[in-house]
Amino acid sequence: MSLPTIHKAARLSGKTLILRDAALADAELILNLRTNERNARFLSRVSGSLEAQQSWLESYARRDNEAYFIIENKQQEKLGTVRLYDAKARSFCWGSWILAEHAPSTAAIESALIVYTYAIETLGFEQAHFQVNKLNTGVQRFHERFGAVRVAEDEDQFHYELGPHAIRHSLERYRRYLPAGIAIKEKYS
Repeated sequence: MSLPTIHKAARLSGKTLILRDAALADAELILNLRTNERNARFLSRVSGSLEAQQSWLESYARRDNEAYFIIENKQQEKLGTVRLYDAKARSFCWGSWILAEHAPSTAAIESALIVYTYAIETLGFEQAHFQVNKLNTGVQRFHERFGAVRVAEDEDQFHYELGPHAIRHSLERYRRYLPAGIAIKEKYS
């Protein structure tokens, strides 16, 4: 049996949200989200240059080992970003998860459920690993409610793992936020 891999999808549609593949035209949005004072304190530093963000997106478009999504509502209002990357055996990492201040309160849980549903049910991963800034207590609590376990730490971040049972339990527990699962439009269909 081969190991799962991360691949891009054109669009993942949930109950109220759509995650669509990031494109060069999204560079300014991404830069604004990443340099927003509220968000930036918990994120890795960026240059603050639109050209650097465009260059990163051009490079991303050529890679086949990650998926970077723009989070939108059904009216195509841009609400944030999320990325799947760093596949290790049957575990995937996700991050670059930023929600705009105007995002509805349910956007966090629905976008997380879309990520887990896509990674587990479509790509074939069994578990997740990720890092959270030590100062970002709200996101730590969010992941811990999903069953994530803190397994390590470094100077700035806690490292988490979320096992298969915890993911399946959370998908069922929070089913009301994604009652019909997700619809997937593949990148090259």
